[in-house]
Amino acid sequence: MGEDAGQRGDEVELRPLSARSVVLSLLLGLHPPELPVRELVRAVEPFGIAGTTLRAALSRMVAAGDLRRADGVYALSDRLLERQRRQDDAVHPETRTWDGDWEMVVVTATGRDPADRAELRARLTRLRLAELREGVWLRPANLRRPLPEALDEVAQCYRARPDLSAREVAAGLWDLDAWAATGHALLDHVARADTPSARFTAFAAVVRHLPADPVLPPALLPDDWPGAALRAAYARYRRELAGETRGLTSEAV
Repeated sequence: MGEDAGQRGDEVELRPLSARSVVLSLLLGLHPPELPVRELVRAVEPFGIAGTTLRAALSRMVAAGDLRRADGVYALSDRLLERQRRQDDAVHPETRTWDGDWEMVVVTATGRDPADRAELRARLTRLRLAELREGVWLRPANLRRPLPEALDEVAQCYRARPDLSAREVAAGLWDLDAWAATGHALLDHVARADTPSARFTAFAAVVRHLPADPVLPPALLPDDWPGAALRAAYARYRRELAGETRGLTSEAV
């Protein structure tokens, strides 16, 4: 399922189904992320996608580098395996008890072109850092993950403790109220979805929203933060979808 929520409050983005989005969602939820074409045909039927439509989409996805095909089995490309890893991290972020320290990344490289700057910003955002001011990125040091060594080529990484209260700093770095409002609206959509297509589109919006959760220590979050509920709901749906897909595979053997 996709990334980048692009949502505020009750303005929840529910994109229409496409053969490509359904195939990617099925494979992103599987480990290993691969299926024979005959099982893909059966798996997409509940979403109203015909076999001819699916096969045309699969051909386009192979040509675009989204999928690899070998002996009638379609698997995620290396590029999308990285996307699966990021999606898994969005659903199951590893945290540790927060001791009050913050991660601070100060960008030191100069003379980079706009594309390089944009890519660095995207990398830092994926690490759940937020920009305090130009070139200075922060987050509480509560994630159980090291910063990539490649950052050393363009930035210096520190531990810091801001002078302001931690809640004030967090509120200035992330629009927590807007993220929470969209999260609650998504939970409402999920609760109302009563068909395979409706549930799929609702959970696709959920998984686009999750990477923007800063995964802050509980003490820094507003009351009734929906992050854990969204991740739990999506994890259940992904297990259900994977179980149904693997069930089809078993029946076909």
